Amino acid sequence: MNILVINAGSSSLKYQLFDMTKRVSLARGLCERIGIGGRVKHYAEGRADYVSDRAMADHGDAIRAVTELLTGPDTGVIASMKDISAVGHRVLHGGQRFSGSIRITGAVIDAIEECVPLGPLHNPPNLVGIRACAQVMKDVPQVAVFDTAFHQTMPPEAYMYALPYEYYEKYHVRRYGFHGTSHRYVSARAAAMLSDRDPAALKVVTCHLGNGSSLAAVKGGKCVDTSMGLTPLEGVPMGTRSGSIDPAILAYVGEREGLGLAEITDVLNKKSGMLGLSGVSSDFRDLHAAADSGDKRAQLALDVFAYAVKKHIGMFAAAMNGVDALVFTGGVGENNIPMRRWIAGSLTCLGLELDDAKNDLRADGERDISTPRSPGRILVIPTNEELVIAEDTEAIVKG
Repeated sequence: MNILVINAGSSSLKYQLFDMTKRVSLARGLCERIGIGGRVKHYAEGRADYVSDRAMADHGDAIRAVTELLTGPDTGVIASMKDISAVGHRVLHGGQRFSGSIRITGAVIDAIEECVPLGPLHNPPNLVGIRACAQVMKDVPQVAVFDTAFHQTMPPEAYMYALPYEYYEKYHVRRYGFHGTSHRYVSARAAAMLSDRDPAALKVVTCHLGNGSSLAAVKGGKCVDTSMGLTPLEGVPMGTRSGSIDPAILAYVGEREGLGLAEITDVLNKKSGMLGLSGVSSDFRDLHAAADSGDKRAQLALDVFAYAVKKHIGMFAAAMNGVDALVFTGGVGENNIPMRRWIAGSLTCLGLELDDAKNDLRADGERDISTPRSPGRILVIPTNEELVIAEDTEAIVKG
């Protein structure tokens, strides 16, 4: 069975085709600048890389470009689109309606639309991708896999805000959490790596760190708390997002700067975080280079990030009454050696002792970077959200 995984953004569409018999990726790519020119990048097993400008007026054109590349004589890995059994879509926000993945129907599309106010930047393009696939691949079943679903096991004391209860009843204001497929994947892999421990009692803190960052407390394979909230803005500071702040700042700064609520929200989402603190970049590689050259604000941004992540690890260890494993994943978590050291280098109070030599060794794949005497394990596990989406899609289609 071949599963096509789609992640649609406002002007982009990422895709990956999986052969589920072998659990391997056959091809992957990106359609970008949709509606404003167009560019396609396509990488396929046994084929030369393909990068080309291509006009794409909408996501339907992008899907048609993907189908041509997957079946083309020089770029293709399948004979025809009949070789695709199903399509799995990453959908950001499922609200309280969805605690797991689901086959897409008209009713499901309506429910995703109802969640647009909760995910205004992501759910609309996710829906565009779903409708574009339905248009181009009419008879192919589609499945929605929600970023929020894994966190639906949180207890009320973890997901409720101390606001008037009527806001929860009327508007569903609560903590939802995101990066769910990533947290789900790496926490399951951590349990597999720690096969000598009882998975039902395993306490894991997962750190998905990158331009967007979140942590989750996972106990016995289920999420009991997470750092992001109603939206991906809450939690630790990120590339351009502020993370958690005193909410009174909105009124205080807005009044003095003459900014409305929408403008302040734009500042918090797009001009804050590492970019806002450093004035240099939202990219951690640029920040390290600047800090190494003596830029104090760049170093401050890195310090603020590391401190916030460390603080959340302590909070989640307290919530679970201990931690058996700390997992690093995401672009920063998997590759940023000094950041892992700053975060995990002084967590012996939690029974986590980092081995500097193991941490400093550049390597691919899953690995344990804690000392032999460390009671808890510190793991680096590359995430694979697309494979999770493909596996869920396969299971649902097979019934």
